[in-house]
Amino acid sequence: MPPAHAGAAESAALTTPRDSATLVTDTDRYRPGMPLHVGLHLRLQPGWHTYWLNPGDAGEAPTLDVAAEGGATGRSGAIAWPTPRRISDGPLMSYAYIGDVLLPAVLQPAGAGDGPMVLRATAEWLVCASVCVPEKGSFTLTLPVGDPAPSDQAPLFARAAAARPVPSPFAATIAPDGVLTLTGQGLTPDAVRDAWFLPQTEGAIDQDAAQALSVQEGRLTLALKPADSFRKAPTLDGIVVLKDPAGEERGLAVSAGFAPAAAVSPTVSSTAPADTAAGQGTAHILLLAFAGGLILNLMPCVFPVLVMKAMALTRLAGSGASVRLAGAGSYAAGVIGAFVLLGGVTLTLRAAGAAAGWGFQFQSAAFVTAVCWLLFAVALNLLGVFGMGNAVAALGGGPVSRAGYLGDAMTGLLAVLVATPCTAPFMGVAVAGALAASPVLAMAVFVAMGAGLAAPYVLLAGVPGLARHLPRPGAWMDVLRQALAFPVLGTCVWLAWVLALQQGAGAVAALGSGLVLVGLAAWLTGLAQGMTMRDGPARRVRLCRAVALAALAVALALLPGLNRAGPVGAAQGLAGTDGAEPFSAAHLAALRAQGRPVFVDMTAAWCISCLVNERVALSSTPVQDAFRTRQVVYMKGDWTNRDTAIGAFLQAHGRAGVPFYIYFPPGHGPGRALPQILTTGLVLDALKS
Repeated sequence: MPPAHAGAAESAALTTPRDSATLVTDTDRYRPGMPLHVGLHLRLQPGWHTYWLNPGDAGEAPTLDVAAEGGATGRSGAIAWPTPRRISDGPLMSYAYIGDVLLPAVLQPAGAGDGPMVLRATAEWLVCASVCVPEKGSFTLTLPVGDPAPSDQAPLFARAAAARPVPSPFAATIAPDGVLTLTGQGLTPDAVRDAWFLPQTEGAIDQDAAQALSVQEGRLTLALKPADSFRKAPTLDGIVVLKDPAGEERGLAVSAGFAPAAAVSPTVSSTAPADTAAGQGTAHILLLAFAGGLILNLMPCVFPVLVMKAMALTRLAGSGASVRLAGAGSYAAGVIGAFVLLGGVTLTLRAAGAAAGWGFQFQSAAFVTAVCWLLFAVALNLLGVFGMGNAVAALGGGPVSRAGYLGDAMTGLLAVLVATPCTAPFMGVAVAGALAASPVLAMAVFVAMGAGLAAPYVLLAGVPGLARHLPRPGAWMDVLRQALAFPVLGTCVWLAWVLALQQGAGAVAALGSGLVLVGLAAWLTGLAQGMTMRDGPARRVRLCRAVALAALAVALALLPGLNRAGPVGAAQGLAGTDGAEPFSAAHLAALRAQGRPVFVDMTAAWCISCLVNERVALSSTPVQDAFRTRQVVYMKGDWTNRDTAIGAFLQAHGRAGVPFYIYFPPGHGPGRALPQILTTGLVLDALKS
C-alpha cells in the first residue's frame, strides 16, 4: 500500500465552535486476529476542556463505543485514559484534558477478512469553559483488509500511550487518616520536586483540599483529606503524578491498601509541643460544641420542650434541692444519651460511606412522619385527652418517683429529637470537626453539645437563689399547659409541609391517616384511664387498650412504605422562591470562571434556622434589591432529601449540616462564609466587602 493512502484512517470531522472530533485508527488496514487501536480524537479550542474517567467535583466522563461490521466484526473495549491535568476553580477541582487529545481503545477484529471492515462509532463528551456543553457524534470509517501499516494518526496513539500512567514500582498504602505512602528505591528529595494524587473514583477524597507532600529517602507521603466514599472499596485506586526538578511529570497507577491505624508510622516532628497544640485544638472544638448546645436552647425547635420542663421545675419549686437536682440530672442524662446515640448512628453511617450530617434523620420521610405523630400525641396529652404518665414523659411535672425521673430522661430525648432541625452558631464547625476527627473525639463533641443543651435546666434546678425566684404553682399552670399544645400542633403542620416537599401528596395522606389513628389511640387510652380511676369494668379497660394498641400498630405499618417512594423535587420547589435558582456545582464553577458574584444558600425544609434566616434576611427587600443591583446570582441548594453534591459541597467547606451561606465576590477571589444566624445587615455587609 503506497504511503499516500495512510491518511485514510480518519473519519469525517464533527466540528463545532468549541472543538472538532473524529474517529481515528493507528493503521491504514486491518487483519483479523490482530489488535486494532481506535480512538476519539478531540481538537479543543483554547479555553475549553473535557474530562477524565473521574471528572472531579464537576463534569462527566466521555464515552466511546466502536463496533465493526462487514469483512470483520468486533467491539472496542474500555478507553485507555491518558493522565489528565487538574483544573481548580474556586472550591471545585476537575480532572480534564485541554488542546489536542486522543481517547484510545482497542478493538479485536474477528472473521474471515473477506472484504472491507466498516467501523461505526458513537461518542458522547462534555466540553466546558465558562459554560458546559454536552456533545455527541456518530462516526463511520472503512478500512480495507491487508497487511496493516502505520497511519498518519499513529503518532497520536504513541503520544497517548506515553501519557498513560504506568504501574507504580513503589509499594503503596493508605492510612485511616488519609495519608498515602509510597516506599521504594528512587524516592528522594532530589528526584521528586512535587507530587499529587488523582483518585480513580468520585467521592473518595476531598479533591480540592491541599495534599501536603513529604519526601524522605525511599519514602513519599501525601496527606489526603478523606471524603464520604473513602473506605467503600478495599483499596484506594488512582494516579500519583511525580514531578522532577526539570518539570517533567510521570503518572504512576497505584492501588493502595488500607493500613491499620497502628501501622501508621510517626513522623520525626511528632513531639510534645505538637501534642500540646493538638490538645488545644481539641479543647477549642469541645468549647464550640458546648457553646452550640447552649445556644440551641434559644432556637425555636426546642423552646416548647424547655417551657414544659420549666413548668415541671415550677411544680417542684417547694421540693428540696436533692429532688430538683435528681430530676434535672435525669433530664441531662436523657439529653446527653440522645446526643451519644445520634453521634453513634451518624459516625456509623459515615463509616459505611453515607453522607450523614447534622439533622440527617429528617431527610427520611418515615422519621419526619414518626416525629409528627409523636408530637401530635404530646399535644393531645397537654390538652388532657389522655395522661401520658411520668413513666413516658414528664411534660407537665407530677409526683416525684423513680418513674418520674425516667420521664425526665425521656423528655431530654424528646428535646434532642425536636432540636435537630435547628443549627445554632458554633455547631456547624463543631460537628464538622467531630466528623473529621477520631471516633473518640467525635463522641466527646456530641457529649459536649448535649451538656450545653442541658446546662440551663441543671443550673436553674441546682442554684438555690434561682429556684426561689420561680413562680409559685397554681391553676395557671394547667391553662399554660393546654396553651402549649398549640405551638406543638403548629410544629406538626410544619412537618406535614416538609413531608409534602419530600414525597408529595401520597405521603401526606399516609401521615394524615396516621394522625387519625394516633388520635383514636389517645382517646381510647384516655377512656381506659378514666374507667380505671372510677373502678370501671376491667374487660372494657382491656378492650380500649387493645384497640388503642392495634391503631398504633396500623399507623406504624405505614412507615416503611414512605421511604420507598422517590423524592418529588423539593429542591426545585424551594429554589423557586426569592429569585433563587437550584444549586449546581457545574454551574457555580462556570459562573466563577466568568467572575460573576454568587451567593450560595444551603438549606432544607426541615431546618427551622434556615427558614427563619430566609424570611428575616434573604427575602427582605434590601437584600433582594442588593442582589439585583449587584447582579448577584442567588443559588439555593436544598438538602431536604439526600443530595450527594450538596453533601460534598458542605464537606469541602468544613460543614456537616445546614444552614450554610457563602458569598463568592466578583472576580476570582475566595468565598466568604457567613454566620448561621443571619440579619439583613450581615448579608449587605458581605455583599459590600
